[in-house]
Amino acid sequence: MGVGPLLRIPVTAGIAPLIGTTGRRVRLGLIDGMDTRYGHLYADTFMSDFSARIARAGGVPVNLPYDADPEALCHWLSGVVITGGQDVHPAYWGGDVSVVRDVDPRSNPMVHDVERDEFEIALVRAALQRNIPVLGVCRGLQVLNIALGGTLIPHLPPGAVTHLSAAPPVTDGADDHKVAFEPDSIAERLFGASAVTNSWHHQAVDRCGTGLLVTGRTGDGVVEAIELPGSPVLGVQWHPEWMERDDPTLSWIVAEASARS
Repeated sequence: MGVGPLLRIPVTAGIAPLIGTTGRRVRLGLIDGMDTRYGHLYADTFMSDFSARIARAGGVPVNLPYDADPEALCHWLSGVVITGGQDVHPAYWGGDVSVVRDVDPRSNPMVHDVERDEFEIALVRAALQRNIPVLGVCRGLQVLNIALGGTLIPHLPPGAVTHLSAAPPVTDGADDHKVAFEPDSIAERLFGASAVTNSWHHQAVDRCGTGLLVTGRTGDGVVEAIELPGSPVLGVQWHPEWMERDDPTLSWIVAEASARS
């Protein structure tokens, strides 16, 4: 496994880049121990693992609710991270809509959430228009692909490589999940020729969106990294925030954002 050195950037006080991260909206009644008087209200939730690692890399993590206007956000943000989560509604990429259940995503955060889909797709497009660095993580890679007109494989069959791991985070993954990177890609510059990563997904990129190139695959051919050549855009199918070791993708987004802030 070839893992490049973790990027460390010197950040002068007062100019650390603002890195926006997306999350989910859930009903407070899902939280064990919550006062039942508030159970019908909603909370925006964000993975603190992203915040901690972005801050450690020298960035300022900013949590982005669905209500924020993507165009307005991109006047302030220096970088955007589209995080993991539930499947994107198949209507956005030409998939089979019969799989969609009539379930409130606020009460079950693993079902399709059209409000989240719309926000994140619009945010990706707004960031790309302003040449703001974008990192897509797991679902976020798929959102990036869909935002540019790509499609998905709706369900990966079982095979030699385990993509939907039974292991809980935090983990560096299993040896079968080795990703090989294309020469001269962002991913290859960060990791070297290959890296073993964690994996928790059952969907994957099928056809790439306009301008996107596949720059990383596992041995079974499943897409694990995509990029937009000439732009600070990277999508990874694994979870860098849940790797045991420091994953350089989060330092990369901070460094790219710092260079443009």
